[in-house]
Amino acid sequence: MRKSISRLAASIGLGASLIAGSLVAPSVAQAEGKIRIAEQFGIVYLLLNVVRDQQLIEKHGKEQGVDIEVDWAQLSGGAAINDALLSGSVDIAGAGVGPLLTVWDRTKGRQNVKAVASLGNFPYYLVSSNPNVKTIADFSDKDRIAVPAVGVSVQSRYLQYAAAKQWGDKEYARLDKYTLAVPHPDATAALLAGGTELNAHFSNPPFQDQVLANKDVHVVLDSYDLFGPNSPTLLFATEKFRKDNPKTYKAFIDALAEAADFAQKDKAAAADTYIRVTKAKIDRQALLKIIDNPEYEFTVTPKNTYPLAEFLYKVGAIKHKPQSWKDYFFQDERPLQGS
Repeated sequence: MRKSISRLAASIGLGASLIAGSLVAPSVAQAEGKIRIAEQFGIVYLLLNVVRDQQLIEKHGKEQGVDIEVDWAQLSGGAAINDALLSGSVDIAGAGVGPLLTVWDRTKGRQNVKAVASLGNFPYYLVSSNPNVKTIADFSDKDRIAVPAVGVSVQSRYLQYAAAKQWGDKEYARLDKYTLAVPHPDATAALLAGGTELNAHFSNPPFQDQVLANKDVHVVLDSYDLFGPNSPTLLFATEKFRKDNPKTYKAFIDALAEAADFAQKDKAAAADTYIRVTKAKIDRQALLKIIDNPEYEFTVTPKNTYPLAEFLYKVGAIKHKPQSWKDYFFQDERPLQGS
């Protein structure tokens, strides 16, 4: 009998704790001086860990004469994140560029959701424990690929982009039938232990690095092979929150920029912050080695997000065509430049 993925995750200590809290029911718009932030799992959210650990939003709020109350929540998958944002349960949503483009497209002319900032540039790996899978063309009915959210997560969109390159635009969804929605910690636990239906995972750091400790797991696809260095994960908000809470919004942007500067300049301190805030069961030296990867860049400025936007419009996944990255990003003091 196959093992339960959730039991595996708990036994290995990587199980996802979905801290939903106030995300159960919609709530009214917040007044100036409160901000609710939803994040997911992994090093890609390290800037938020720094912001939280050093209370940078509160610090920058005080500089503007505002005492800001900050609420934090953790979910898994862009669909859940988008639902929380549109229900009014959170003010700042953290998810991949795929979910951002989906919600930007669907709310254009209404809530007008746009990105606030990037969380940095990181390669995402598609890994597999099936020795017969060398490229995405080798996936078959025998394979199941874990992604945070089927069809909408940035990993799902990257897989679709790769499929279109392999088989043509009309076949962009060809591999969707092999994907399952599983939180990164649980998928990692499943691949480390073996014995479940999952034998592949489109992951993010540090989970992709942890699972490669299993000698039977190998990299099938690197997202940098698709786009070059790029910003896979963004933060976004509604136009109303930005307009109604200018001081709180600015405090958040300034806090994030300070966190990016801190993380980029002091990788050791950033590693300590990640472990302290997330309580991740990962060796400090192993984590520092991951963060020290020259391919990683902690920055609020988005890079190479537009190729995915063009692709999603071309295959009909979004109805509105952005002319540039500036169409789906709020134009604030930061980020100054992007792509």
